[in-house]
Amino acid sequence: MLFNSQIFLFGFLPVTLVVYLLLRREKEFAAGWLAFASLVFYGYWNFSYVWLLLFSIVANYSFGSLIAKSGKKGILVAGLSFNLALLGYYKYANFFVSNLDHLAGLDLSMAKVALPLGISFFTFTQIAFLMDVYRGEIREYRFVHYLLFVTYFPHLIAGPVLHHREMMPQFETGGRTGYDNYSVGLTIFFIGLFKKVMLADGISAYVAPVFGAHASGIEPTFFDAWLGALAYTCQLYFDFSAYSDMAIGISRLFGIVLPVNFYSPYQSLNIVDFWRRWHMTLSRFLRDYLYIPLGGNRKGKERRYLNLMVTMLLGGLWHGAGWTFVLWGGLHGIYLVANHGWHALKKRIGLPSMGTFGRFSGRAITFLSVVVGWVFFRADDLDSALSVLKGMAGWNGVIFPDFWLPKWGAFGQWLIAHGAHFGTTATPVSGGEFNWVWILLVIAWFAPNTYRIMAKYEPALNLPKENFSKLQWNPNALWLAIAVLLGFFSIIHMNKESEFLYFQF
Repeated sequence: MLFNSQIFLFGFLPVTLVVYLLLRREKEFAAGWLAFASLVFYGYWNFSYVWLLLFSIVANYSFGSLIAKSGKKGILVAGLSFNLALLGYYKYANFFVSNLDHLAGLDLSMAKVALPLGISFFTFTQIAFLMDVYRGEIREYRFVHYLLFVTYFPHLIAGPVLHHREMMPQFETGGRTGYDNYSVGLTIFFIGLFKKVMLADGISAYVAPVFGAHASGIEPTFFDAWLGALAYTCQLYFDFSAYSDMAIGISRLFGIVLPVNFYSPYQSLNIVDFWRRWHMTLSRFLRDYLYIPLGGNRKGKERRYLNLMVTMLLGGLWHGAGWTFVLWGGLHGIYLVANHGWHALKKRIGLPSMGTFGRFSGRAITFLSVVVGWVFFRADDLDSALSVLKGMAGWNGVIFPDFWLPKWGAFGQWLIAHGAHFGTTATPVSGGEFNWVWILLVIAWFAPNTYRIMAKYEPALNLPKENFSKLQWNPNALWLAIAVLLGFFSIIHMNKESEFLYFQF
């Protein structure tokens, strides 16, 4: 079931919320109802996988209870192995078999395994739970609260990756009360819905022709390659931002506050800052349960850089079973190593802090580095990724779109006189597409995000400590009208159900 679907907006959500509010005084029943509704939400996609989800939950709760009673590391290892085996079979079995077959020529065959929605998220959530039980950081919880912790529908399919310390107390007490939950929650939800329907889905049509060109025997040239890469950069940004907003907004209707997961990452000054803003709860998980256990930065500079590379390679593989994801993770590992190395060099030779030019160049370099990474992230295979990157570098030719020639007048004629070519690009584009991309980029680069606008009302957990935006939300008639208009335009443009991009992970 999708947040941006009629059945969710006008069926599932209102029914679930009304029954929850009626049961709220009986906290166990309210939690049980919300867990049941979450299983229905999950089962709407494929009911057979509800049993897999329940099996995983019961097994992990049992492992957690045994670890809490005995403290034995062997039980922790068994629990972690169970989770990794489950994730490995459903997400990576086909990938590893096909690669083994290719390398060894064994002529292996395996039936295609369907990827259960959200398996990466609910697996990581439970791995963190088991590790914290072993560390003695968790007291015992009722099964109904653990069930809700894992299945809670606003986060179940595409995050955030929840942590028991933040969520269990809220599930036990029933969360916050007050009418501001509804005004804050609905406003954030409608902002997210608008981002998804009007912005992310609006730019999506410009992405597939460029990334699918190589498979069709076409090599994208300079301008269409950049258009495709930047269009996907915007699509993924607003799609993930939309889901993050909608999840937090929906949860706030129930009085439950989720952790922030997306915080203007294209405004980052460097790649370290980017990973503090993009998929923030996944970054936290990788830091706390992979990077630090590997040794973090405690065992010398070389070991620190190795730990960063391993963490990002596995983070890339977490996103998908394909070499393009591994390369994307490795590329970001290199970025992080270079970033930390540069900071160490600056400190050693005594370079001053960055001024205005330094901040501008830091943003520009970070953004362009991220765009290059997204090419691997989006491409179906390595050849397609390299084709787009070659186009961006001008290796496939530079053809100015012919619709620019009459607009540029004498400047266009000067370019032709100096060897420029105007014509139809390899993947046809129009001026409107470039304008749309620039509008979205300006929003991503400069506009305050939802959480800064609503900072006075604590819309999410773990918000960065920044000054409030000058534009501040208040529960008044003006903001009500804005929220209603955003919701209205989004709903009337929901012509077809469109999955969120992070559903595939």
